[in-house]
Amino acid sequence: MSSSSPAPSGVVTRFAPSPTGFLHIGGARTALFNWLYARHTGGKFLIRVEDTDRERSTDAAVAAIFEGLDWLGLKSDEEPIFQYSRADRHREVVQALLAKGRAYRCWMTVEELEAAREKARAEGRAIRSPWRDAPPPTDPSAPHVIRFKGPLEGETLVDDMVKGPVTFRNIELDDLVLLRNDGAPTYNLAVVVDDHDMGVTHVIRGDDHLNNAARQSLIYQAMEWDVPSFAHIPLIHGPDGAKLSKRHGAQAVGEFADMGYIPEGLRNYLARLGWGHGDDEVFNDAQAIEWFDVKDVVKAPARLDWAKLNFINSQHLRQADDARLTALTLKALTAAGADLPADAQARIASTVPQVKEGAKTILELGEHVAFALKVRPLTLEEKTAKQLSEETVARLARLREHLAAAPVWGVAELEALLKSFAESEAVGFGKFGPPLRGILTGGAQAPDLNKIMAALGREESLGRLDDALASRA
Repeated sequence: MSSSSPAPSGVVTRFAPSPTGFLHIGGARTALFNWLYARHTGGKFLIRVEDTDRERSTDAAVAAIFEGLDWLGLKSDEEPIFQYSRADRHREVVQALLAKGRAYRCWMTVEELEAAREKARAEGRAIRSPWRDAPPPTDPSAPHVIRFKGPLEGETLVDDMVKGPVTFRNIELDDLVLLRNDGAPTYNLAVVVDDHDMGVTHVIRGDDHLNNAARQSLIYQAMEWDVPSFAHIPLIHGPDGAKLSKRHGAQAVGEFADMGYIPEGLRNYLARLGWGHGDDEVFNDAQAIEWFDVKDVVKAPARLDWAKLNFINSQHLRQADDARLTALTLKALTAAGADLPADAQARIASTVPQVKEGAKTILELGEHVAFALKVRPLTLEEKTAKQLSEETVARLARLREHLAAAPVWGVAELEALLKSFAESEAVGFGKFGPPLRGILTGGAQAPDLNKIMAALGREESLGRLDDALASRA
């Protein structure tokens, strides 16, 4: 393929996942940092699927990765590239390296390779093939690999945007394999060719790739191509400081979605893992794009903090559109197999505005709207039934008349009505509030009384109250 058309700023970043499993939370953060830096600089964000490992790459994994990226809102600015389809181009570059004298054919057997590896290890140097400067064998068509011919002296500098300058002694960098004996291109070769052809200017990836940066830099130099800027970001660890694993809980982006986190909440939280803007904890995409610079990413590993994730997500839930939250809550409840009334969507829609401030996730939002989804007549808890003395029933009957006559059924108006009623009865809320709450909610978790009634509406609130009063008549 020809080089990608340049971005307005010249900056081109890329996210290059291997489709051997789900989109890991660490990969999602890498994608986010690439996306943010591209947006911050007015550049382009591209996606390349590194599917050269044919045994482990699956269509299901490809679908899962794109599903995760789409859910997070991280879409490529151009059609995604699939690395395996570019194998001919990779082989073409290897031929160019052979022609330049920067690659050579190696006929070492498995046994010879192992012996050479042990000898190199004992001498504290990288492996060098005896075929590096030898004439070809009698039968040059015999199975062989093609290796990169790296320099034996000097140093390779990776001036990393996160780690700072990192120097590698060339004698310690092995002559890596470019083409396997079946003609298949290797990872380090394919990455360099693809990044060059895609016009990638900034390679932002996990710091487990730092050693690859030196080897890849040498290939760029051998081809007389511009070497991109590298930024190797630290890994994400669990709360205990150990490498993130299954025992720490969710790892896949899809799992976070299933747990009720929303994309903007997770984006905000992931941006804060290893990067920050002063003391700002909660921010929107526009602010993140304005503030983000990859050179501000810290060198130390970040720690997954569930409490902070919940806090940040809760703040974004408060700002989210109520109709969207209604749809998400209904979807979550349906997926959980909840027994829902026919008008569940309408009930949830009227309840979400009253309860969303108390929820950290969509799943919690589902718990908070449960009281509104109960179908009359509600079964009263034993505690509520015991509170319904003759005096309390009479007082609730009087309150019922006040409620029925309320000119406006709103949160503020209902709060004023309840306060006025308590004053007219010369009692505190404790004399009628607890039993009224039990009658209206059936013991389910719920907000303040005025918000409960605003969520239920006039007809449902009075109906639930009438049912309880009739049962005590």
